[in-house]
Amino acid sequence: MVEDDDDVRSFVCTALGELGYHVISARDSTSALATLETNGDVDLLFTDVGLPGAMNGRQLADEVGLRWPGLRVLFTTAYARNAIVHQGRLDPGVNFIAKPFTQTELAQKVQRILL
Repeated sequence: MVEDDDDVRSFVCTALGELGYHVISARDSTSALATLETNGDVDLLFTDVGLPGAMNGRQLADEVGLRWPGLRVLFTTAYARNAIVHQGRLDPGVNFIAKPFTQTELAQKVQRILL
């Protein structure tokens, strides 16, 4: 889980943890890449599109795709939808959940992606 908002990051980690998922979190793209380097057994990158620092969520996902091909990605945002949505459509192969979302909505989305 890569999210700069502490409350959202905490909510997601708690919500997914309650569902039995092991969640590793990071505040920005640099921390996320370092975390992925040391935790090779990751099934899903869940990232906010708007991140502080060197890369936004889309750029992070692109870098992750180069380093860990096949790692699934789920994007979220409340604002910068144009980074992954164009003319009302998601880019092909993009998984997205809009903020705000509930634990149930998150659970359903993650389950669909991981199946």
